[in-house]
Amino acid sequence: MTEYVSRQSRWQIFLAGLERAGNRLPVPAVLFIWLCVILLVLSWLMAALGVQAQLPGRTEPVVARSLLSAEGIRWMLTHTIDNFITFAPVGTVLVVMLGIGVAEHSGLFKVVLERLVLAAPRVLLTWVVVLAGILSNLAMDAGYVVLIPLAAMLFASAGRPPLAGIVAAFAGVSAGYSANVVLGPVDALLAGISTEAVALVADDYQVGIASNYYFMVASTVLLSTVGVWVTEKLVVPYLEDQNTGTAVAIEPLTAAQRRGLWAVLAWTLCFGLLLALGLATGWLHDPEQPGFLASAALQGIVVVIAFYAAVAGWLFGRVSGRYRDSRAAIEGMESAMGTLATYLVLMFFAAQFVNFFAWSQLGTITAASGAKLLLGLDLNAGLLLVLLIFITAGMNLFVGSASAKWALMAPVFVPMLYLLGVSPEATQVAYRIGDSTTNVITPLMPYFGVVIAFAQRYRADFGVGTLVALMLPYSLTFLFAWSSFLLIWFWLGWPLGPAASVLLN
Repeated sequence: MTEYVSRQSRWQIFLAGLERAGNRLPVPAVLFIWLCVILLVLSWLMAALGVQAQLPGRTEPVVARSLLSAEGIRWMLTHTIDNFITFAPVGTVLVVMLGIGVAEHSGLFKVVLERLVLAAPRVLLTWVVVLAGILSNLAMDAGYVVLIPLAAMLFASAGRPPLAGIVAAFAGVSAGYSANVVLGPVDALLAGISTEAVALVADDYQVGIASNYYFMVASTVLLSTVGVWVTEKLVVPYLEDQNTGTAVAIEPLTAAQRRGLWAVLAWTLCFGLLLALGLATGWLHDPEQPGFLASAALQGIVVVIAFYAAVAGWLFGRVSGRYRDSRAAIEGMESAMGTLATYLVLMFFAAQFVNFFAWSQLGTITAASGAKLLLGLDLNAGLLLVLLIFITAGMNLFVGSASAKWALMAPVFVPMLYLLGVSPEATQVAYRIGDSTTNVITPLMPYFGVVIAFAQRYRADFGVGTLVALMLPYSLTFLFAWSSFLLIWFWLGWPLGPAASVLLN
């Protein structure tokens, strides 16, 4: 016990320094404002020095352009609005959140999460808790506010340490953030930023929302299994002597909610059948580009997800009695849009930064120079991706926003690795692994304090150091297991998603 307390104290000292350093960073939107200012000055300096780079396959060199020149100022004044409204992550996330907002507001996500965990046999309880955490990412914040306290209650009811339930659920929700078996807002957001970034060196390249789907489905199984091993072998032994606390009763499903779930199941079957018929009859296919990859079902996957979720949420709300009229569903959409205020402000400045980087041609020059440097290191594609994973994991300790980090990193790493033959889809996967795995060990993560508050219901002295000490085994194990999994996937030559390979053809 003394050794545990000593170790905890060392973690407290380390995290106090980490938190002070992280708190000195501005909020993401302000960070991008400063980056835009720095880019203005840097573009002027690079243009004055005549900095240029040679791209493979091009006869003319790429020359730096000054944003502070007369031409640059005219371009900024006339393109600021277009930079924002045409920025790919903006429209896709807004549309998908209209549907997700109804499903969350109606209570559908909450009920589904509760049923998923409660239905698990005791022997599979830990596995289902971690899996439910990973799947809850589709519901945005629902996993943090619903699943984590629910997992503590379930573990306590089963005579197990409730803190083990909290950290297992937190690992699934946060360390397994990017994995899922269903496409969601994260896929749309990252694919949009990746498309904008690769345009620096390949104008017509599109990164699809489903470009990482195969790998993320397999990752869901991997992380659920790894999460169980860490919980049972490393975490529970620390906590088995702790007070289990008092279990809180979970309200059973009402008859109305049960009818609502049946209505959603019927809608799911009907919707799936309609999609299948549309694909089978060719109604959803492009006559000029037959095949599933060019079909409206896949190309319009954001609208498909939004429409399905909106109808499912509305049906559940109406049948369960939560919604009295159609205005309630609109309130759900408005509520979801309200939560995106911070995101939209961030995306405005991120869009300017990305487009400034592109117009000044510093992005292309950086990519070409970086590619030349990495080429000199003679690393294969797999090692390059692992290097990116660890760079991202380190940055994630200080900059928590997934969209902010990727908007910052993508214009550099996507073109750079593209010039080395690594696909943007693979670069995006590497980023997602690094971005997810260290979420659970940084106090700068927005829900870190919320998890501590849940844990303090069962242990009054539970603090930042305690949580990080318990989550570090998950973070490190997920990081190494997931990175190794990507290397194995790469060596086997499997596609990451539909028409998305690791290496460029």
